[in-house]
Amino acid sequence: MSSTVEYRLRGTHSQGGLAADLTAEYRLPGTGAAGCLQVYRNVSLTLPSGTHWRDAAWLAFGLSVHSADLSSEHPDGLLVEVAALTFPLAHYRSEAAALAMDAWLRNEFALPDRGLRAALDDETGAWGFQWGGHLDPFSDGP
Repeated sequence: MSSTVEYRLRGTHSQGGLAADLTAEYRLPGTGAAGCLQVYRNVSLTLPSGTHWRDAAWLAFGLSVHSADLSSEHPDGLLVEVAALTFPLAHYRSEAAALAMDAWLRNEFALPDRGLRAALDDETGAWGFQWGGHLDPFSDGP
């Protein structure tokens, strides 16, 4: 059964905030999913048709941060199927997809916090992201 997580981070009035709603479910691989993306050994991801490549990359990154734990907890494999990813009334940043995936996985599987964060820099007005022990894997910057 699918569940939804609503990631929200408020910014200033001029910057709005970051928001992403992620609806997903999980199951064993090979149970009806076509075109899945292998993220780690036996952990895979499927995305809705028409998903933007940046959103796909950040969703996969959000899953990859927890994939070793998921792989060991589910030795027969695990498929995460994203049904919807939306960015309601927010300043669009595809990095929020990784933060939403992280929140969804932590809710579903009681996984530890891996240090994925966003914060607004008051001086520059720009969003900054921390990826725990991972280097900045992608950039939406100019």
